[in-house]
Amino acid sequence: MCGIAGFVGSDAGLKVERMCALMTHRGPDDSGLHEADGIALGQRRLSIIDLAGGRQPLFSEDGRLALVCNGEIYNSPALREELVSRGHAFSTATDVEVVLHLYEECGDACVERLRGMFAFALWDAGRRRLLMARDPMGQKPFFYALRGGELAFASEVKALRAAGIVGDDLDLEGLWHYMSLRYLPDDKSLFAGIVKLQAGHCAAFEKGQIRTWQYWKLDTFKNKRKGSEKELIDELEQVLLEAVKLHLLSDVPVGSFLSGGIDSSLVTAMMATVSGKPFHTFSIGVKEQDINELPWARMISSKYGLIAREEIVEADVIHKIPEMIHHMDEPADPFGVGVYLVSQVAAKDVKVVLSGDGGDENFAGYDRFAGQGLAGLYSHIPAVLRRQVLGRLFDLVPESFGYKSVASKLKWLNDMSFYDAGERYARSMSFLRFTDEHKAALFTGEAKNRIANADSVGKILAYFNDGTAEELLDKMLYTDLMTRMPDHLLAISDRMSMAHSIEIRPPLIDHKVTEFAASLPCDLKLKGRKLKYILRQVAARYMPRELIDRPKQGFGFPIARWLRTDLAPFMKALFKQSRFVDLGIFRQEEIDRLVNEHVGGKADHNFRLWILINLEIWHRMCFEGKTTGDMREFIDSLRQKGRDETGHVG
Repeated sequence: MCGIAGFVGSDAGLKVERMCALMTHRGPDDSGLHEADGIALGQRRLSIIDLAGGRQPLFSEDGRLALVCNGEIYNSPALREELVSRGHAFSTATDVEVVLHLYEECGDACVERLRGMFAFALWDAGRRRLLMARDPMGQKPFFYALRGGELAFASEVKALRAAGIVGDDLDLEGLWHYMSLRYLPDDKSLFAGIVKLQAGHCAAFEKGQIRTWQYWKLDTFKNKRKGSEKELIDELEQVLLEAVKLHLLSDVPVGSFLSGGIDSSLVTAMMATVSGKPFHTFSIGVKEQDINELPWARMISSKYGLIAREEIVEADVIHKIPEMIHHMDEPADPFGVGVYLVSQVAAKDVKVVLSGDGGDENFAGYDRFAGQGLAGLYSHIPAVLRRQVLGRLFDLVPESFGYKSVASKLKWLNDMSFYDAGERYARSMSFLRFTDEHKAALFTGEAKNRIANADSVGKILAYFNDGTAEELLDKMLYTDLMTRMPDHLLAISDRMSMAHSIEIRPPLIDHKVTEFAASLPCDLKLKGRKLKYILRQVAARYMPRELIDRPKQGFGFPIARWLRTDLAPFMKALFKQSRFVDLGIFRQEEIDRLVNEHVGGKADHNFRLWILINLEIWHRMCFEGKTTGDMREFIDSLRQKGRDETGHVG
């Protein structure tokens, strides 16, 4: 695990040194640099495999090839054995050296043999060509920029910007989609000129030009497995055990994130079964939550005799925003707070943890999967009745400003019933954030006119309707796996863990597990309204039934309530000096409307307001050069100013 960077062009070595210096958190153990004839490759290393000899860049036997790679190749032992039998000589014991020798054997197709999480760049000096690749599920990040025949790439946007070949211009189209989707789709970033290499893609830079292509596609949804329910449960169990075993590849101790949910509990239990020895588990709770997750996590750590690290964290979320933005290079997400805090706890004991990420996306674990069917049934009620009677009745239900409130669910049900399956699913992505209608009110006409592609719904439907999957559930799962998984969930996990020099490995989103899950019959993933049915049957072999059958809780904070109370004065003071209003992008009156409705209890806009707050802080940090310390002081000053103006004490 590490941070990687590279440059093809003038002063390459100096630029890569500067880029790597900004990613020390990704690799505090060591650094490496290779410079030769207008090309430089650099790395910041977190030592996990071959602690003494695994320094990068790595080179082929003849010195023609140079490689920097971020990630882990879990099938490297088998690949190494095969390559040695074919006459290749390895100079290190590190896992990623197999990439060099595979490239010698099969060129660009080398990436198709790899099982793991990775982002790499391989310089072929003989061809003066750079091959770049990102793992199938997008677990490891890779950004690049091209200008005037020069190319820069890096694991993080902040490092890439340090190369000096992109300006300080906001990508309005990226912002437009982010407001609806909560992530940046396709190859988008929030910075004009900075491109994200998509999951499962390669890129080649040669003679000043870049070409990209997709090397992996999830194509097993239509090839459904046959067999009895028990046979498929048995088969899934073996697939998961194999994945967990492969993910334990390490020369340093490996722990686990244990939330108390089904996914992380199953991964932890399988780790204990495979390894046969105690290891550290890391769990956090917060006093503000109505239900404390720690007792559920404790069930698993106690059952398997593991070394539990538990902490009650009293996170001052508003002060965490600058730190999280610094590492995300994007607005922070509430989901990221939990990953950031538990990684901070884990960093005291280990460098590597396994997580339960991917269980919901592969095996249908979200309420909205079942909710789509309910909305379809509800849509059979005459439209005029839904619009004129039921919709108005639902609007009278008071908002509780809590997790999955009844008012929010009813409004979703009614609003989504006016769309067909694909549109309903796509529009569900923005329901709690900025719909087309919200954005039409928020963005100025001048800003909207500068956006070439304003179809955020189309970003979802492009996958939903591409024919990869046939059944409704499969279409939703496939779309989630191709969009939210790499561009939101895995991106947050990577940045928030690497902020503390922690490597997260999620075996449930291993691409072989994903291929297997896609081939399972839909009624074994969503059985009636029973979410994640087949995974629960596997889990029942490893954990108490009461843990499996309890309602899904999720880790979170009462942000909606905070924004009506303690944080309300700060929020109002911040928006009075909105950078996005000053730039002519947002309308002040629409921001004021959202604030007044939320604080006044008329509507729950907490997701929208959180995005707007983060954007204001993000802009000051990324375009005005403010540090995390500057922004903490700025937040404190605004909180005090807001209190003084409103007389609010909080």
